[in-house]
Amino acid sequence: MIVHGLNLVYKRKPYAPPAKVTGFQARDARWLARHGFNGARIGTLWAGLTPDAPGQGDPSYLKRWQRVMDLLAGQKIWMQLDAHQDQWHEIYGGEGAPDWAVIRPAPYNALPPVVAPFPTGYWTPEVSTVFDNFWANQDGLLDGWVAAWRVAAKEWKRQPYLMGYDLINEPWMGTEWETCLVDGCPSSYANELQPALEKATRAIRKIDQRNIVWWEPQQFAGGQKLDTFFEKMVGERQLGLSWHSYCPDVFLESQGIPGGDVENCTDFANDRQRHALGQAREMNAVPLMSEWGATDNIRAIEIDADVADRHLMGWTHWAYKFWNDPTTADNAQGLFRDDRDLTTVKKAKLRRLVRTYAQATAGTPLRMRFDAKTGAFAYRYRPDRRITAPTQVFVSPIHYPRGYVVRVDNGRVVRRDGRLLSVQPTSRQVVTVRVVQRRR
Repeated sequence: MIVHGLNLVYKRKPYAPPAKVTGFQARDARWLARHGFNGARIGTLWAGLTPDAPGQGDPSYLKRWQRVMDLLAGQKIWMQLDAHQDQWHEIYGGEGAPDWAVIRPAPYNALPPVVAPFPTGYWTPEVSTVFDNFWANQDGLLDGWVAAWRVAAKEWKRQPYLMGYDLINEPWMGTEWETCLVDGCPSSYANELQPALEKATRAIRKIDQRNIVWWEPQQFAGGQKLDTFFEKMVGERQLGLSWHSYCPDVFLESQGIPGGDVENCTDFANDRQRHALGQAREMNAVPLMSEWGATDNIRAIEIDADVADRHLMGWTHWAYKFWNDPTTADNAQGLFRDDRDLTTVKKAKLRRLVRTYAQATAGTPLRMRFDAKTGAFAYRYRPDRRITAPTQVFVSPIHYPRGYVVRVDNGRVVRRDGRLLSVQPTSRQVVTVRVVQRRR
């Protein structure tokens, strides 16, 4: 499977999108499927799962997300549950942790909390100390977070089209954050991050042995060329590496800082793709680029999408709707100028994200290329004749104004179901699928 999806993270209380035109309705799920988005990263926040006490699930919150998940599953859209957090909690200008998990450390609790704009709020001594205490399980905070994942796993382990549990978004390693920026802080992985993620994974495995559990590297790994240091978890065979890619030149642009050059992002994206694939091999995991974009810079989006294709990497772009995001480095995030109106979609942005691509391959993917300007698509895979299901290629609805032509070498199209092509091999040779615009 290759996933092309979007982030659905609602960061304001009650931490799930309402059933309104401003939120998420059946028309939104249909819109996603119609444009070939077969994945969604949905923000199932700790603060929503257990708002009142550790391990005490909130039925109303579970119901709010179940409504959305049923709509997504009805369109065959895969879902990654994401324990999103930014700067821990609202009192620091962020969100993620429940109110009961806010235990302000001394001596900072003698004064009102410092609220700094995202992401600089992480760098304050108090927020960094809060994370140190979390990793150390002080006041049982880590246990409380694990208990929230038990609630989620019990509720959704049999959810159709679930692709697993993303344990914590962009983990902040606390007061050693400066070393994370310099060398990736390998000791933080060994002493704090991996033990915490293993603890949550083991708790989930007592409930759900089937779905993927996704681990994220420390936060700076998404925006700098830094190594990450996860190792294999003994006995675990269903791990995922949920990783982010945010080119620093685009971040500088979002902050109004001169000197960035978006063309540098090609080298950055290739480096992050290669590193993610290598780290995934080290930990015996499947990788997914679960966050990228967060910008209206069309060239930056084009670069990331093209490089992901070249590395056969699935992704979930940030973000579907802006939803008045309180923790963002760039207000130009959503796909729409007005969240209430799907006709206000940013067309140039959409043209780079909606792509002809192989969604499911009956064999081994080898090479995939797509030209967002012309619609030209080429895909090669080595078939596995033991698999009877077809390879499925989604054909973009916006790149072929006069229709399209398909050519298959060593295979044939056995079915056209809307925009989905089903391909079967005719030999044991490598299959090549090409799609181009029809000329008239």
